[in-house]
Amino acid sequence: MALPTPHLEKLNATLDNDKLPDEDKPRIKAAIKRYNKWIGDLNAVTGSPQERIQTMVKLLDEYRLYIDIELVFDSSEDFLYRQKGQLKLDNSVIEEFLPHLVQPAVLPEIKGHEVIVGPTTCFSSINFSTSLEVPVVGGGLEIRAKNQDFAISKKLYLKASHDSAFADPATVTKETHIGFVVAECKTNLDKTMFQEACATAHDVKAAVAGARYYLLCEWLDMTPLSTAPTDIDEIILLRKAKRINSNVRAKYATYAGRKANRAAYRKYLTDNPFRADVFERFIGHIRSILRNEVPVESDVLSRGYF
Repeated sequence: MALPTPHLEKLNATLDNDKLPDEDKPRIKAAIKRYNKWIGDLNAVTGSPQERIQTMVKLLDEYRLYIDIELVFDSSEDFLYRQKGQLKLDNSVIEEFLPHLVQPAVLPEIKGHEVIVGPTTCFSSINFSTSLEVPVVGGGLEIRAKNQDFAISKKLYLKASHDSAFADPATVTKETHIGFVVAECKTNLDKTMFQEACATAHDVKAAVAGARYYLLCEWLDMTPLSTAPTDIDEIILLRKAKRINSNVRAKYATYAGRKANRAAYRKYLTDNPFRADVFERFIGHIRSILRNEVPVESDVLSRGYF
């Protein structure tokens, strides 16, 4: 099954953006070619699960360095750098990378599970927009859903009707996804984003009792807070590093400032690469979920706990 391509979609959307300077169009086209090579290299990786993770994270780091430095930072125009948050050329790389990791070659336990892996819209809640004076077909079944950066999910079909035989046209059918493992991908994590993630995690677990919610971020931009009182299962720091201070980042707003500080910025990125061990930890969390089995009564009685 073809894997989702959120990063490629962002590259194509940027190329079609009317505000993209003409000088940057050849750069985006070159980035699309570089993207295709990256995906080809990822698909060609072999070895044990651990060896694959190590190699794939190395390829991720090389490609992302190209995007950050050669595409965005080196541009003589300011559009790509100043609009990073809107264009999402950076964090969409992680969104596209994760499904390549969550495959049987890396995670054998997922084989046989008919799941969808990657960014999707997951079920959040149900409401009925109906009343006695204005009856609606199927009780006016409405589904609220939320876009998730990454999810291990299954298709879910819901049907509602006032007719016990569910005969048409008195029936309404809705299609959505039910998320079992959900992850939000952030380039930088600040306190506001942390609070938003807490609310999202609560919604995810209110919708699906057994769901797991993870927050993946590259750069920490806040004082760490405990996740114990929240519904977030874990925050994973993909680079194990803090964000560059705002007074330093301010110098990058112009081409002259980026050019003068290029060496220092590149060194900061290369000194703080993506860490294979934290991706292994994330895969380990998923593995433990897939291995989780229903307790057997005889085992529980012999242990004395469950």
